[in-house]
Amino acid sequence: MIKHLSIIGVGLIGGSLALALKKAGVVEQVTGYARSAVAREEALALGIIDNSAETLAEAVADADVIFVAVPMGAMQSVFEQIAAHLKPQAIITDGGSAKQQVVDAARSALGEAFTRFVPGHPIAGTEKSGPSAALAELYQQHRVVLTPVAETDKSALERVRHMWQQAGADVFEMTIEHHDSILAATSHLPHLLAFNLVNQLAQREDCDEVLRYAAGGFRDFSRIASSDAVMWRDICLGNRSAILELLQQYRGGLDLIEKAIREDDGNYLIDIFGRAKQARDTRFAEPGLKDNSEV
Repeated sequence: MIKHLSIIGVGLIGGSLALALKKAGVVEQVTGYARSAVAREEALALGIIDNSAETLAEAVADADVIFVAVPMGAMQSVFEQIAAHLKPQAIITDGGSAKQQVVDAARSALGEAFTRFVPGHPIAGTEKSGPSAALAELYQQHRVVLTPVAETDKSALERVRHMWQQAGADVFEMTIEHHDSILAATSHLPHLLAFNLVNQLAQREDCDEVLRYAAGGFRDFSRIASSDAVMWRDICLGNRSAILELLQQYRGGLDLIEKAIREDDGNYLIDIFGRAKQARDTRFAEPGLKDNSEV
């Protein structure tokens, strides 16, 4: 049981955790903070939080567990502002998508409290944002990755693991480097491709006509381009090394596809299309497979 949970960022990710723990009956009190007073009041009205804090200091002053669910670019500032107001033994965790940047920020800002910081990443979400997008079921059977470091207190790690399990998630551990590499390939790069394609079409003079004839496949692929722009800007900059490496690899693959089309090399196209189909069909044919995308 968590006596007092503090949610910093009461939108989709933070709000859904609060709702999930409330539904499970494992949290007594939830205090929420957001820079926007409108968001705070909306979260309060929706029952996501029990108390609305006007400052970060107020939000964490009596909290046993603090979940930081803000854009990556705001993590450092949040850690700096809460460090002096944490009560002894308070546990801090986060939902950031690029773990190295978050860990570096926490290590530099939290001081002695860094040992009680448990880096985490719930791999779940939708393209929607804000308190009204929060869902108590969002984390059911979705994966949450924890990336503890050498200094991470074991009891804090286990408490955060248990918290996510109570929210319905399947919890895994991996190194920061492995996490950032995997997420760059499976989440960050696909978002960039979707944003780029939709932006490219949006600049065409016949954009409205083109989109009017968009088939279901385009809608499925482009859905993630509806994701929050600020959040994804911060993710791209926060995980730049892994993303840049993948972009280079992807660009090389596109060059080979372009070459095959120019040279009428149907065999090459059949080869890569067939290999991609087999890989995807094999992976997504697993019985009871739950989608674990970020959106």
